[in-house]
Amino acid sequence: MLDIGYSLSRRFPDPPQTDYRTADVRALRHDLFSGDVYLADTEADRELSTAWGWLPVLDFAWALCDTVELLDAGPPPASGRGGVSPGGTSPGFAGEVPPRRSQGEKPGEVPPGSRAAGPRYAEVDFTESTDRMRFERRFGWVDITADWSARGEPPLTFQHTELRREARDFLHDLLADLTDMHEGLADNPVVWTLRARFPRV
Repeated sequence: MLDIGYSLSRRFPDPPQTDYRTADVRALRHDLFSGDVYLADTEADRELSTAWGWLPVLDFAWALCDTVELLDAGPPPASGRGGVSPGGTSPGFAGEVPPRRSQGEKPGEVPPGSRAAGPRYAEVDFTESTDRMRFERRFGWVDITADWSARGEPPLTFQHTELRREARDFLHDLLADLTDMHEGLADNPVVWTLRARFPRV
């Protein structure tokens, strides 16, 4: 079973006098909510986690949801990068593009990613680090590895449907926590759009 969680860092607090109601996409993704994240296989008692303190956790949650959809889309992507970077840019995950549907795919059809003949790849990169979190999908299963894992350590493996569900739950739970902590954030139009784009499954 997949569990995704986070912690906020006291070493990298949000800038003072931040207006959360009017913060734009760049600020919400790169300048605020620094901390660490983990993805855990609770049955195998194994996890992938960061320990940097500077990782923008909302950006990670956003990029993870985008990455899950990228693994499900067709044709195969040339690059599945999603960025998580304090002060950098997030190539491919600006937040304005709606979820993709492959040409000819109709609602209710099995997405191309689950019936692709070969593996599909995507990754989340971290601009302040050379490390990346990598995703490989084969049919309905996704292997997740990280460059900072010990050599020879097996990947975390989850069903794509579970990864999508847990990624979206993580995003919504995180937004609920952040809007409770920061006055005005719940009224930010970017937050409204993000919640609508990735509804709970």
